[in-house]
Amino acid sequence: MRVIALKTLRRFWESHPNARQSLQAWYQDTLHATWKSPADIKNLYRNASILANNRVVFNIKGNRYRLVVAVQYQFGIVRVRFVGTHSEYDKIDATWI
Repeated sequence: MRVIALKTLRRFWESHPNARQSLQAWYQDTLHATWKSPADIKNLYRNASILANNRVVFNIKGNRYRLVVAVQYQFGIVRVRFVGTHSEYDKIDATWI
């Protein structure tokens, strides 16, 4: 998959260093993935939440942080839409961000 917005992840782990390893591992896993459907994501990340509008929520660093992405399965693109703490996540509508 092609991941758009590594810069967003990098900015986050620079301000939250304990998230760095988990975000880098997610990034590497995603680069090597070939997700054709939400089921492919669930096979790798059982705790991922599949939402409307092709949004997927990943728990990062033992569920301490949340990562929301928009997946364009037909083009193999994963676009980072949000990364933040649970309290920050609670303030957004992940299906439209």
